[in-house]
Parts: sequence; C-alpha cells; structure tokens
Amino acid sequence: MAMNKQQGAQLVLVLGGARSGKSTFAEQLAAHSNGMVAYIATAQANDDDMRDRIARHRAARPSDWSTLEEPLHIADAVRRATECANVVILDCATTWLSNWFFAREDGAHLDEETITAQHYDSALAEIKVLTQALATLPADKTVIVVSNEVGLGIVPAYALGRVYRDVLGLVNQQLARAAQRVYLMIAGLGVDIKRLHEEALGRRA
Repeated sequence: MAMNKQQGAQLVLVLGGARSGKSTFAEQLAAHSNGMVAYIATAQANDDDMRDRIARHRAARPSDWSTLEEPLHIADAVRRATECANVVILDCATTWLSNWFFAREDGAHLDEETITAQHYDSALAEIKVLTQALATLPADKTVIVVSNEVGLGIVPAYALGRVYRDVLGLVNQQLARAAQRVYLMIAGLGVDIKRLHEEALGRRA
C-alpha cells in the first residue's frame, strides 16, 4: 500500500452495502502492506448468530494479526493498536454507531417529536476525536475503516432507523473528508471513488 507524504497516519475508508466484500477488501489491503496488522472489532456477541459471525471472522484472519475488541471508544482503540502494528483495520463504523446510540440511550426514546441534533452531535464528536487522533500518529501508520453505505435503499419506516441512516451518512462523510483513499465496494470490486472525485473536480477547474 503506497504511503503519501503527510502529517499523521493515512486513513483509508472502505464503503459498501451488505455482502459487498468490504471486510475482505480491507483485509487484502492490510495483507499487501507487508506490515504488522491489528484488527479492531466493534461487534458484540449479543446472540448466537453474532457469536458465530465473530468466530468465523476471527478464524479467517491470519494468526499473527492482533485483535482488539472495542465496541465504543474507537479513537483510544486505534491509538493502542498502532503501538503494536503499522496497519490497523477498524471493522466496522456501522456497528460502532449502533453500539454508541444504545450505550447513550439515544435509541430508547426516539419518536417523531424527539429527532433533533442531539442524536447527531455525540457520534460526530467521537469521529472528530478519531480523525484528530490520526493526525497525531506517525506517517508510517495506516488505518483502514470499514463502513456500510445505507443511504441507497428505501427510507426506514421507523424513527430510529431514519436517524441511524442519517447519522451514519454524516459519519461516512466526515471519514471520507479526512481519508486519503475512499473505496466503494460493488460485487467484491473496490472502486477508488475519492480519486475519481478529485479528478472530476480537477477537470472542472
């Protein structure tokens, strides 16, 4: 993975829908770096299906990768992970946001009358802490964040689903602005959409 001259760690964002190949692509990027890799897992084993998913993901990863389980405080987890690794995979921002909402009880009382900026601010503030932390890390570190693109489907019928969709869209935008590379996964294929975006703007200039 090529490293650009910059201040702080390189951020790579991998976006896509369900089963689009996000995690596999992120792991391929990490493996091709030839560096020490750490994996930050945000999922929590709350039921049998999730326990099975976590076990299968863990078994598929190389044995020399270190794993940190952190459902909430991702900025601190990234700092800790970069102490022992050159490349860090954070998988995923989608699950982290769900954890964040319910840990703060943001999802407990949502209805049409209570959807306000308060439901956005705390999550976006945590993402800002993450991007600020990346700027303080050595430039030879790479952090790969996996996240879902959930804004392409139907509008959710319930209030919490709409708030979650909107906040995750803003989280993804914030990560994309800070990232050096943003890949959109389609049927297992990664498209470098940030490069295409920059080229399009350059042609218009």
